[in-house]
Amino acid sequence: MSKDFVALLGTKGGPAIRPGSSMPTSNLFCLNGQQIVVDCGLGVTRGLVDQGMQLKDLSLIFISHLHSDHYLELGPLLHTAWTAGLQSRVDIYGPAGIDVCWEGFLASMKADIDLRIEDEGRPDLRDLVAIHVIDSGKVMERGGVTVTAIRNEHPPLIDTFALSFRTDSTHVVFSGDTAPIEALEDFAKGADLLIHEAMLESALPGLMERVGNGSDKLMAHWLRSHTFAHDAARTATRAGVGRLALSHLIPSDDPAYGAQDWQDAVAGHWDGPLFVGHDGIRIEL
Repeated sequence: MSKDFVALLGTKGGPAIRPGSSMPTSNLFCLNGQQIVVDCGLGVTRGLVDQGMQLKDLSLIFISHLHSDHYLELGPLLHTAWTAGLQSRVDIYGPAGIDVCWEGFLASMKADIDLRIEDEGRPDLRDLVAIHVIDSGKVMERGGVTVTAIRNEHPPLIDTFALSFRTDSTHVVFSGDTAPIEALEDFAKGADLLIHEAMLESALPGLMERVGNGSDKLMAHWLRSHTFAHDAARTATRAGVGRLALSHLIPSDDPAYGAQDWQDAVAGHWDGPLFVGHDGIRIEL
C-alpha cells in the first residue's frame, strides 16, 4: 500500500442500497503506516479487501455516530477479520452506545464464536476488542497520528462527531454527518484534505419518491441535519483547506444526476481541487 492516502470505500448517504447504487459510508485512512478505518457502513469489509488490506491487520476503527449507515457492519467486519487470522487487539473509538452495539453482536454470534474457539482453536474474539467512548477534544495519539474530535450538528443525535487526523506532514478532516457549522471551519483550518458530506438540493424531491416509505419528517431531517454541496464548498473555502472531497452523497444513485451536477453545485463557492466521491476512490496525500 502507498504510505499515505485516504480511500473512500462507501460514498452513499443513507442505509438503503438499490440496483446500481453505491455503498454506505466507510473509509480507510493510511497515515504514518497505520491503517485506520473510519465508519463501518454496509460493504466496509469488501471495500477494505479491495484496497489490498489484510483483514487480520485490522487494529483501529473510528465510528462517527450511531446511524446505521455508519456502523451496521462493525460487528461483521470484526468477526470476518477474526476468521481471516486476527489475533491482536483492535481499538474502537466511538460515541456512547457503541459498546452496547458490540455486546449485542457478540450475544447474537455467541454460538458461532464459542464453536470456532473450541473446534478451530482460535483466540477468543471477545478478548481482542477494546471499546473507547469519545468526546470532544483529543481522542487518541498513536504512532505519530493525533486524532481530535468536535461535536457536529446532526439532530436528533447529540453524540455525533467530526474527526481530525494529524501527522507531522498531513492533516485530514472528516466532517461526519452534519448541518453547516462555523466550528467546522475552525476545526478544519488549513487541512490538506476535507472530506465533507453533501446533498444536491434539486434532487431531494425525487429521492423522497424513491424512498417510498418516509413521511415529510424525512425531508425535514435532511434539511436540518445535513449540508448542501454549496455549503460544504463554502466551509472548505472559509477553512482554507487544500482539497475538498464530497462524500456521503445524497443522492448517489439517481441516474439523472452525475459528477458534473456536483461540480456545478460547488462552482462559485470553491475553486480548489475537488473530488466527487465514488466507491473505491483513493486520494493520495
